[in-house]
Amino acid sequence: MAEDKKIRVGITQGDTNGIGYEVILKTLADGLMCELCTPVVYGSSKIATYHRKALDMPQVQLNCVDSAEKIRDGVNNLVEIAEGEVKIELGVPSDAAGLAAFNSLERAVADLKDGLIDVLVTAPINKNNIQSESFQFPGHTEYLEAALGYGKKSLMILFNDFIKVALVTTHLPLAKIPEAITKEAIIEKIKIFNASLKRDFGIERPRIAVLALNPHSGDNGLLGNEEKEIIAPAIEEAYGQKITCFGPYAADGFFGNGHYRKFDGVLAMYHDQGLAPFKTLAMESGVNFTAGLPYVRTSPDHGTGYDIAGKNLASEESFREAIYRAIDIYRCRRNEAEIRRNPLRRQYFDKSNDKEVLDLTKDDDDDAAAK
Repeated sequence: MAEDKKIRVGITQGDTNGIGYEVILKTLADGLMCELCTPVVYGSSKIATYHRKALDMPQVQLNCVDSAEKIRDGVNNLVEIAEGEVKIELGVPSDAAGLAAFNSLERAVADLKDGLIDVLVTAPINKNNIQSESFQFPGHTEYLEAALGYGKKSLMILFNDFIKVALVTTHLPLAKIPEAITKEAIIEKIKIFNASLKRDFGIERPRIAVLALNPHSGDNGLLGNEEKEIIAPAIEEAYGQKITCFGPYAADGFFGNGHYRKFDGVLAMYHDQGLAPFKTLAMESGVNFTAGLPYVRTSPDHGTGYDIAGKNLASEESFREAIYRAIDIYRCRRNEAEIRRNPLRRQYFDKSNDKEVLDLTKDDDDDAAAK
C-alpha cells in the first residue's frame, strides 16, 4: 500500500502576548517534526519573528503563504492572517491580542471543515480578551462544539499515558455547578467518554470511574444528596446500557490512594475536581482533547503564561505532546473507519473438524438474508 501524505496539523497562534509562539517555535525548531507531519501555523510572520528575537532563538524556517491551499507538505508552513498591525506587549492582556487569537482560530476552523488541514492544535487563549460578538463562549471547547459539532455534544478530556480525566461541567462558576449536575448530563457524558475511549484511544471495553460531587461521596446524605439521587442512578442506568462504569467515588481518596490506576478513564463532576489532581500527576505531559466531535482538536494543558512570556522559560513539552496525540487520535479514527468498511466475516464452528472457521465466502448481508 502506498505511503499516505503526511497529516496536516493546523496550529492556532493563541494569545499573541503569551507563550503561544514560544512553545510553537520551540516545537517546530525540531526538524523531526516535519518528518512526522506537516505543521500549518495560522498567524503572522511578523509576530513570529518578534517572538523569536525576544527569545533570542535561532531562525525557524517557515513557508509563509496566504492560503492553506498553497502549503507544502513536509515543511513548516505559516498561513498569514490579515489583521493589520498588532502591537505586541509580552505578558500584558489586550483586546488586540484577543482579536488576533480569534482570527487565527476562525481561519483554522474554516480550513479544517474544508479539508485543507486534518487536525487542529490550539495554542492558549485568554478567555476574557477574546470575547466579542463573534466569540461568546467560556473557552475553546464550547466554541468548537458550536462551530464543528453539527449538533453533537463535546467532552473535555485531559490525558497522558497513564490517566484520562473527563468533565461533566467545564467552565462554570462553582455556584452554578450543582444545578448543572443532572442525571441526564452525567449519562450523556459517560456515553461520549465511553465512545471516545473506544474510537479515539483503541480501548475495547473501557472501565470508567465516576467521581462524587460532595466530600466523602455525600456521607450517606449528611453532606449532600446528589450522590444518592442523581449520580448513582446515572451510573446504574449507564451500566445497564453495557457501559462499564463504577462509582461514585470520593475524589480525594480516589486520587490520593491511586485508585485511578485501575480505570481507563475518570469522569469528574467539575473542572478543578478533575484537573487539579490531573495536572499535579501529569506534570508537563498532559494534553487537552475535545472529544465527541467529527474533527480532532487538542491543545496543551496550560494557559497563556503571561508571567513568563518572552523570558524563554516556557516548556514546549505539552504542546509537542498535543501534536503527537492529535496525530495518534486521527490515525486511530482512520484505522477504525477502515475496519468498519472491511469487516471481518463471521466465524462458525465446523463440527467435522472440531474448530472455528472464518467464513470468507459470505458477507453480513448474505448472512442476514439466510436467517
